[in-house]
Amino acid sequence: MDVLGATPVPSTAVEACHEDGFSLNSGVHITGGSGALLVGGEAFCWRPWEISAEKLGNNSVSGTGSKGDRRRRLVNDRGQWEVGEEAFGVLGVVWPRPDLLILGLGREIRPLSPATRRAISNLGMRVEVLDTRNAVNQYNMLATERGMGDVAAALIPIGWKEGA
Repeated sequence: MDVLGATPVPSTAVEACHEDGFSLNSGVHITGGSGALLVGGEAFCWRPWEISAEKLGNNSVSGTGSKGDRRRRLVNDRGQWEVGEEAFGVLGVVWPRPDLLILGLGREIRPLSPATRRAISNLGMRVEVLDTRNAVNQYNMLATERGMGDVAAALIPIGWKEGA
């Protein structure tokens, strides 16, 4: 018996993970190496590795050239996944705020840095960390079961490579 059989699939359900992005149930394709931030029935391109010129630091940036070529490292020296709180800026203005954020970190799972975990916690959200493929499946199930307002997903493409 399929309990959710008559429940419509959310428009932000992810139909496919690609090396450089995602295909959503609504027909939207997020490509070009962008990640996806799915919240409140909306989909946003998400590139937490890009930072503005005024936030560049010696230890946290790879690449040279124009500011479009500069990337923040997502994995710190301890092997933890770390982004600044500005990466979750959209989640700070959404109301009602989802109570769960599912993070898909690419091909592998890493622990979150204490600062990143604190930034998410300060938003009043719990976090679940998975590889991107499993995060997509978890998000699709929970968004269908609980509703798109209760769960958000921040997904890194499966082909993303640190420093590339």
